[in-house]
Amino acid sequence: MNYLMWLLKAAIFFTLFAFALNNQQAVAVNFFFGTFWKAPLVLVVLAVFGIGLALGVLLMMPRWWKKRTLQATPSKLQPVAASADSGNNTPLVPTGSTGIPQHGL
Repeated sequence: MNYLMWLLKAAIFFTLFAFALNNQQAVAVNFFFGTFWKAPLVLVVLAVFGIGLALGVLLMMPRWWKKRTLQATPSKLQPVAASADSGNNTPLVPTGSTGIPQHGL
């Protein structure tokens, strides 16, 4: 299985390398007020990919921080024991050291 992963990585690398070699012609990216950037096409594509990646990470940061803080604080929910007189035969929910119910995944 490890050999297949290396083969897949090598195929992706050589495909991207061939793409870079085939797109060396200079292109002009026009901005506002008559300014432009002249660079090889592969650099423009790489720059746009990097900007998109950075923007995606920055936009996801608040959600990641919120999830991380929720996981760091212990839950105030405790398992409810079934009382013998109520007739409710629901079992206790096993919890970990944080008090969060664990479900076997």
